[in-house]
Amino acid sequence: MSQDGAGIDLETSVGYLLKEAASALRSAMEDVLRPLGMTVTHYSCLELLAQRPGLSNSELARGTFVTRQSMNVLLQSLEREGSVTRPTEAAVGKVLPARLTAHGMRQREMASAAVRSVEVRMLGGMSAGEQAAARKLLRGMVKSLREDGFDRAD
Repeated sequence: MSQDGAGIDLETSVGYLLKEAASALRSAMEDVLRPLGMTVTHYSCLELLAQRPGLSNSELARGTFVTRQSMNVLLQSLEREGSVTRPTEAAVGKVLPARLTAHGMRQREMASAAVRSVEVRMLGGMSAGEQAAARKLLRGMVKSLREDGFDRAD
């Protein structure tokens, strides 16, 4: 509890520390991506498509934690610059699966190297065992929240 007896103690709140870490990580990622002309969402979209070609707008939006409308605007921009290609008509329903072009793959490679440098810096003071434990703890937290019905991403 906080000193006044109400609320939470920000010094010991895991949720607050996670938010602070996420904010610091995002800021550091923005700093290394900005010179490449990218945002974190732009990079995340390219990375997802490199690892899972053919994702839909909705799947990319969920994976990058933005709205479908925001992702659609980004995908249109990525198509115009030649980083992503989508069919002009959906084979089934309304889904237009997105794929990286050769240009998009090159962009993703540069951005991935920059983002990896941030992660290396973030984890620099941790042993391999501590890093593995941190991943396990974080996965457990996500799983617990999703199982309890608190995941509102959909």
